Amino acid sequence: MIERFIERLLFASRWLLAPVYLGLSLALIALSIKFFQEAGHVLAQVLTVSEADLVLTLLALIDIVLVGGLIVMVMLSGYENFVSRIDANHGESREAALGWLGKLDAGGLKLKVAASIVAISSIHLLRVFMNTMQTPNEKILWYVVLHLTFVVSAVLLALMDRIMYSGAKAKG
Repeated sequence: MIERFIERLLFASRWLLAPVYLGLSLALIALSIKFFQEAGHVLAQVLTVSEADLVLTLLALIDIVLVGGLIVMVMLSGYENFVSRIDANHGESREAALGWLGKLDAGGLKLKVAASIVAISSIHLLRVFMNTMQTPNEKILWYVVLHLTFVVSAVLLALMDRIMYSGAKAKG
């Protein structure tokens, strides 16, 4: 009796994550506001800004888009993996739904997040390289070390996932 109650309570507590995922949608709104603010600045100055500064600003916009995609992926996939299934098709065609929705488990999400972090770090590193005259060499070195740490971490996560998957496949 007590065991059954505890199990039901634990299972129901997954709904405590729902407001957290909803909170990520607020972060997405904030990120969208910042994107359009930066886009407005670049459009207002497009005729007077240098090409290098334009490219740096566009890289910043790309960075914001990548972070936004990461938020959507974590928000939707996390909700579906840990809280409840999302029925996004309410009368719509199957093509209208996100292709990966419902197919991305926690392990796949972890790999996608790692790949997104590497992509975001790559954009940051490219921005640093485009602005090398204003950045001290020691700071550039730390940016490279940090980026390589992200790359190695993502590769190791993928390798561990592959080892775990091949072990599970061999058993079953």
